[in-house]
Amino acid sequence: MVSFGSKALPLRRLGGIMGDEDNSHKRSRKKMGMSRKPVKQSNSFDANVNKNGTGRGSQRQSDWETQRSVVRKQVDPETTKYFSEIANLIESSEVDMDERSVVCGNALEEARGKEFELATDYYLSHTMQTLLEGCDVNSLCSFLRSCAKDFPSIAMDRSGSHVAETAIKSLSQHLQDNDVYSVIEDTLNAICKVIVKNPGDLMCDCYGSHVLRSLLSLFKGVPLDSSEFNRRKSSSVLAERLNFKASRADTDISPQAVQGFPGLLDFLVSGMSKCIQNNIKTMQVDQYSSLVLQSALKLLAGDEEKLLQIIPILIGCTREEILEGDSIKTTKVRNILYLMKETAFSHLMEVALEVAPEVLYNEMFTKVFRNSLFELSSHHCGNFVIQALISHAGSQDQMEVIWEELGSKFKDLLKMGKSGVIASLIAASQRLHLYEHKCCEALATAVHSSNESSTCIVPRILFLDSYFYCEDKSNWNWPSGAKMHVMGSLILQGVFRFQNEFIQPFITSITSLNADNILEAAKDSGGARVIEAFLSSDASAKLKRRLIMKLRGHFGELSLQSSGSFTVEKCFTVGNISLREAIVSELLTVQSELWNTKQGPHLMRKLDVDGFAARPDQWRSRQESKQSTFNEFYSTFGSSETKPSKNSSFLSDDSKKTSQPNKINQMREEIAHLQASPAPFLSTTGFKRKPNKPEKSSKKFARNSADEDVPKVKKNKSKNIVTDEGTSQSMGKAEKKRHREDVLQKSPKKLKR
Repeated sequence: MVSFGSKALPLRRLGGIMGDEDNSHKRSRKKMGMSRKPVKQSNSFDANVNKNGTGRGSQRQSDWETQRSVVRKQVDPETTKYFSEIANLIESSEVDMDERSVVCGNALEEARGKEFELATDYYLSHTMQTLLEGCDVNSLCSFLRSCAKDFPSIAMDRSGSHVAETAIKSLSQHLQDNDVYSVIEDTLNAICKVIVKNPGDLMCDCYGSHVLRSLLSLFKGVPLDSSEFNRRKSSSVLAERLNFKASRADTDISPQAVQGFPGLLDFLVSGMSKCIQNNIKTMQVDQYSSLVLQSALKLLAGDEEKLLQIIPILIGCTREEILEGDSIKTTKVRNILYLMKETAFSHLMEVALEVAPEVLYNEMFTKVFRNSLFELSSHHCGNFVIQALISHAGSQDQMEVIWEELGSKFKDLLKMGKSGVIASLIAASQRLHLYEHKCCEALATAVHSSNESSTCIVPRILFLDSYFYCEDKSNWNWPSGAKMHVMGSLILQGVFRFQNEFIQPFITSITSLNADNILEAAKDSGGARVIEAFLSSDASAKLKRRLIMKLRGHFGELSLQSSGSFTVEKCFTVGNISLREAIVSELLTVQSELWNTKQGPHLMRKLDVDGFAARPDQWRSRQESKQSTFNEFYSTFGSSETKPSKNSSFLSDDSKKTSQPNKINQMREEIAHLQASPAPFLSTTGFKRKPNKPEKSSKKFARNSADEDVPKVKKNKSKNIVTDEGTSQSMGKAEKKRHREDVLQKSPKKLKR
């Protein structure tokens, strides 16, 4: 090592430095692919937000004013030159992994006292990120302790925020070593003490809010990139609300990927709570503080005491007003309702209702929302709050209030485009088993009059906007080629999960569609799921097969589409032997193309297309034997509620009851266990597996749903049969023949087409 400009650099690097003085930092940025788009306007977030605050997804200008002004000094040319050379050195292949940590640590030592200037420099900030990623934990913590007093200012800078988040992420990675926990805790404690003096600066800043959310996640001990505790996808939230996915409240929502800092989390949240109380009007409507508070509430889910403290503060009430029988002033209630029509506050209230303890939810329902459900449901922001409220309703009394205020408003809500409220209400009705028939009647009445045929119901819901925007609704027809309404398809999926007697008009409507409309629906991602929901419903197998017959001649075409392949699989599952054979025959014509699609290998193996091509007779025998075994199992173990009807087919979902998911899952396990016992139809003779197609690759393409098929039986390639005890025994030909005859004698006659 030699001294170069009072900085220590390796001797072998000296020759390459002299020729790289000019603009080396600019070239290094391009090589690293880390350049940030420059902002031509002001660095303040006011210059980077959309001034239009009318839409739900629009941004809102913060009213928070930073309490102190920090003047950033210019980085001197010598320091700029040094860190540019360090960046080039690290990027080169001359530094191995062992040396990299030492070089990064030495460079961070040279940054002492200049952390703020370097971290907020547009170009050198990238070098600082690289150093923080490559150094050891002692150098990392030393850097952070040295700049702790300036950490909020760094975090609120356009470039510095990236440096701060990189440092937090590096700390998270080092936490895998338990020996450094105390060192990291001391470092974070120093930073936290500075933040809590004025957390509003970070909370209401477009850059600082991201850093603060990362800190909260680190304190909780969850992955920093976890979507569960940052901004979850709307599709994930919607799936929970409509009963398509288990609620996070029923699952382990905080996988401890790293050790957390519960004491620091409490300390920081307490500081934030005090800040909210002192600046409540600003915090309630600021979009950035709303994001921070949403993350904090999700991280506190399950901690009832802390939630009972912070949520009343967020809505501008006292704990006594919410929980201890005190009434909330009318003016305060009106203010809360008004705030729910604000973008930031509506998002915050959705999360608050999701994580609120039951006692708090019940009081808010009664004291704040009651008698205002339709008013909020009609608003473009407030309706999302009502969706969250309905999705977490848990009692008959609450459902009665909801139905009283919204049950007669289905048509009005659909006209206003607030179909999400109806979807949530249908899902809540199904979950609580209340007002199920009335929900179905109200939905049908909303889209067709008493003097019209019920055949128009499903098409109009599939194209909600097209129908309700049509001036002459009596002459409205299926808009060929138009994309189907996402929420309309979700509503129909929920409807087909009700009992058969509640949904007869919907069954009549979907089975009355002509073949062209059924095919168009199957090609649309939303329409395909509606068809699958119908095939999984309590409708008779005869009606299901009637719909499947309309897709004959198009199964090969559908199987090549990502969404259509699931529809083909469901049709195969529900169909009888002749329909299954027809489906597999059509897939044979496109098998070469099918193997090259994502979903193709899974579908080919699931339907045993190669087995059918090689030995059709054995394929039919296996299908018949599986159907026989399935029917025998249900006749023996199935309850009166789960036994299939006489005209139901193999693996038909007629017998499924969404109200008994645990029982059905248990039966599926028993079926799998039964099919693993000695039986001739489990032989895989004639089954061909396409080479170079790993079995595990198909798992990712199987749809994760509540109505998935009976677990796949493992193929037994040997002639030995494995018993329940795990022992292997050989069956003679005579024994196999007798066993086959016994099974066939017990099997019912083949169903007529």
